Amino acid sequence: MKNALSKALLLLALLPGLALAKDPIRLATTTSTDNSGLLAHLLPTFEQDSGYSVQVIATGTGKALRHGRNGDVDVVMTHAPSAEAKFVDDGFGRQPRQLMANDFILLGPQADPAGIADSANVTEAMKAIADAKAPFVSRGDESGTHIKELALWQAAGVSTDFTGYAAIGQGMGPALLTASEMQGYLLADRGTYLAFKDKLNLSVLYQGDANLLNPYQVILISNSKYPDLNHDGAQALSDWLISAKGQAMIDDFKVQGEQLFQATYKATE
Repeated sequence: MKNALSKALLLLALLPGLALAKDPIRLATTTSTDNSGLLAHLLPTFEQDSGYSVQVIATGTGKALRHGRNGDVDVVMTHAPSAEAKFVDDGFGRQPRQLMANDFILLGPQADPAGIADSANVTEAMKAIADAKAPFVSRGDESGTHIKELALWQAAGVSTDFTGYAAIGQGMGPALLTASEMQGYLLADRGTYLAFKDKLNLSVLYQGDANLLNPYQVILISNSKYPDLNHDGAQALSDWLISAKGQAMIDDFKVQGEQLFQATYKATE
């Protein structure tokens, strides 16, 4: 009798906490935010501050936005401005907020057989790779990086059917490792490169062009199309990421002493 009473009292003590349990937030985001270690840096603090847990689906931007279109996730964090604009214009996304930025870089073997290091601009560098028929590893996965790469080829007037071009359909980490093994060129985001740098036999050969800026946005999913999603949790995550604390933590995140992302949110709402 005494044991039964004790168990009943314990259950009553736990009920308030159980009643306050919050539904997890489903976040679809790019492999770069995951592979770089940024999410592991940010999310435990957000979870502690908010009481929400976050379930991460790390994939290419194209697939992340498809998850949003299908109502499979509560919020997306991606880095392909044109695709994100269409996502919002089509009524699937709302409250886009520019969260942070890093940059893209062109990597390749230290010997630089295509001679891109002295290029006047990134368009010239891309054309030099194709003209040399040098090995080039493409993610080929509809990610923000892949979308950017295709735009650079188009600007250079280059078709991607040149000898040496290889689309592997995988994320940034595997693409970096593949290019290192092949001693090929590739376009990478700086954050993931720094996280993988010690595993690679690649050099940064071209960087700094304004066209290589890589902005990230956090976007909520339509509450009219998908009213049953965890909109409160998604709003809490978005608000925390643009808060002074969230933005400071983005700026503070470093790998091997180098800052990977620059917080960029400016209140316009």
